[in-house]
Amino acid sequence: MPGLLGKKIGMTSVFGADGKNVPCTVIEVGPCVVTQIKSVEKDGYEAVQLGFEDAKEKNTSAPLMGHFKKAGVTPKRHLAEFKDFDGSLNLGDVITVELFNDAAFVDVVAVSKGHGYQGVVKRHGFGGVGQQTHGQHNRGRKPGSIGACSYPAKVFKGMRMAGRFLRLFRSTTSFLSRVLFRVIKVQSFQF
Repeated sequence: MPGLLGKKIGMTSVFGADGKNVPCTVIEVGPCVVTQIKSVEKDGYEAVQLGFEDAKEKNTSAPLMGHFKKAGVTPKRHLAEFKDFDGSLNLGDVITVELFNDAAFVDVVAVSKGHGYQGVVKRHGFGGVGQQTHGQHNRGRKPGSIGACSYPAKVFKGMRMAGRFLRLFRSTTSFLSRVLFRVIKVQSFQF
């Protein structure tokens, strides 16, 4: 399936044919550069590696610099592989958003924003200790007990505790990281 790399720019809204105001996500997609072409003979599978967004040479490792020089392109910040890419491509070819001119829908996979380190009330929906009176002092949003005493003398795996919250890379649709988007307008901008 062909694809491109991009990044979210922001949000806007457009009016539909029925006059309703529809919220839209603005995504900068491409231009992406072909940095490697994988073949069955050499790599065991067919794929195309694309690079997106220029990076400084001083921030690029020496092995990656050799990889980019072999392709004849400048260093890129993001790399990704796409299988079953249509068309014959060569190293250094530039693929733009015009790839989606004939598409009515595109499948978008993204990394969620993440909420950082959170407590049990926000992370797992705990109700807190309960009442704020009758001797309660500062335990309102604490988790409470996390296990028994001398037996089993351990905390069981999977115990819901505070920790890093919602940084999903390839997530389920319940968190809207993989959504079917409708292509409203494809525009190429020259900066």
